[in-house]
Amino acid sequence: MTTHHPPIRTFHPRRGHLSPRRVDAHAALWPVVGLTIEDGDRTPLDLDELFGRTNPKVLEIGFGMGDALAAMAAADPDRDYLGIEVHTPGIGSLLAHLQDQNLSHVRVALGDAMQLIHRLGLGRLDAIHVFFPDPWPKSRHHKRRLIQPANVVLLRDRLRPGGILHCATDWPHYAEGMAEVLAADPELELVDHDRGARPETKYERRGTRAGRPITDLRFRRRTS
Repeated sequence: MTTHHPPIRTFHPRRGHLSPRRVDAHAALWPVVGLTIEDGDRTPLDLDELFGRTNPKVLEIGFGMGDALAAMAAADPDRDYLGIEVHTPGIGSLLAHLQDQNLSHVRVALGDAMQLIHRLGLGRLDAIHVFFPDPWPKSRHHKRRLIQPANVVLLRDRLRPGGILHCATDWPHYAEGMAEVLAADPELELVDHDRGARPETKYERRGTRAGRPITDLRFRRRTS
């Protein structure tokens, strides 16, 4: 008999209070741009159908309060942005940004990012952003870190050849681990440590105030 184990979570599920502005944005936009990701659902997700156009697609995993995603999407109207988060106030915040800025090329998912990844076609993403994921600093929790070999294989397989996996963290030990794992993947190559178009985030400011250095890692899926 096969025993099925639940997936190892790379996040803490969090719920919180929604301000009236975010409640209004959620009521207005979630039926239009929202997507709930269920554990175990492997139904292929057609991103062109989801967005209603065939432009390049960017996935941001764990967008926090959505400030960075909204800013990047506003400056990049020719690519479609899909953000996934488990923090409900963050989802409400991003939806409020979309409403305020009239950003029609963003979709918002609630749930486990790796469950979503399983539903995406190979080579369908132009870029994947992983900005300040949970560092899980205790050694016994390192298995929960998002950037680890098995997950990286799934992520880079969803990138087109030449697509970018951009990670950022303010935890030096996690930065070292990220760099080691990404460099060990034979289909990825280091581009640079530039932040590129990534805006400063709340988590980045918190890390800077605490005296932690910010590390950006941009890797490209090899073209041959």
